[in-house]
Amino acid sequence: MAGKGIFAGLPWWVTWVVIPVVLIVVFGGMIATALGFLVSLLFKVLIAAALIAGVVYLVRRVRGSSSSSKSDW
Repeated sequence: MAGKGIFAGLPWWVTWVVIPVVLIVVFGGMIATALGFLVSLLFKVLIAAALIAGVVYLVRRVRGSSSSSKSDW
C-alpha cells in the first residue's frame, strides 16, 4: 500500500485537517457546482411532479363533475 507509506511519518493533524482543507480549497468550486446542479435537478423534479399531480387532479375533477358521456373526451 503506497498510500500508507506516504502518510506514515506525518502527524495526525496533517492527515485529518490540512489535507482535507487543501482538497476543499482546490476542488471547492467543482464541489459547489456539483451540489448546485443536484439541488437544481431535485427542485425541477419536484416541480414537475407537482405539475403532473395538478393536471391529473384537474382532469379527474372535470371528468367526475361532468354529466356527459366518456365519448366527449
